[in-house]
Amino acid sequence: PSGIPRLITYNSHVSPGSKYPALPAPKPKIGTQCTGQAPFSLDVTGGSGGAVIPPGINTNETLYIVRHADAHPLDYWSDGNYICAGQWRALDLPNALKGKFSPDEVYSNDPAQLSPGTEGFSWSSVAPPLTVEPYAIANNLPLDLAASFNLSDENAAQESSDFFFGTHLTNVTGPALSNQTVLLGWSYQFIQPMVNSLISSYFPSGPPPQVPAWPSTDYDTIWTVKLDAEGNLTVNNMKCEGIDSAKLRATCPKF
Repeated sequence: PSGIPRLITYNSHVSPGSKYPALPAPKPKIGTQCTGQAPFSLDVTGGSGGAVIPPGINTNETLYIVRHADAHPLDYWSDGNYICAGQWRALDLPNALKGKFSPDEVYSNDPAQLSPGTEGFSWSSVAPPLTVEPYAIANNLPLDLAASFNLSDENAAQESSDFFFGTHLTNVTGPALSNQTVLLGWSYQFIQPMVNSLISSYFPSGPPPQVPAWPSTDYDTIWTVKLDAEGNLTVNNMKCEGIDSAKLRATCPKF
């Protein structure tokens, strides 16, 4: 409301060290075979199989999507946060992704938005940004938030697709991500709808091919969404973090 002051910035007066903290957690298994999902690879080429490259689509963009870290202490409980094992996974993410790709930008959802959770409550969905925040810090990259639309919107799948890939089919204005490599931390239930919405934009006459749902138990797989110089699309799940969930500690790290 008008006249009510808003918090613009907050100075915590924290003076952290210049080095990333040394972690006593088990080292992630780098380069292990991905087992969380059945492998898939999908190519969409303009002029082939009824595909038409959407006007205004981004070009030379690669988006690597990771799921938020381990978040559920019990099968029936969800509060938008992660548990201690999830914090260990998030802290190890810089090690796990080293040598696999080098993003120019790191994105996640806006944790100020509320999402429905257990027992009828609405919670701040902080797990995805907290998952990729250590990677951004370790690699001296800003953490950007997708805040121009709500994930609770009825057409959130299309809005998120427009935001990250520039299909311009809604009024959502996204960042300029052409010629960029991006790491995206996202909630697993929103990943498949966003990618399928992107694929659908190539098939105005339908029906489009679809990618499978992200399994609820899989925290390891990485999806790669790539747009080439002409806007042709490739999607696959051939990469994984390689962090062994069974070896993540149940007690939180102490600094």
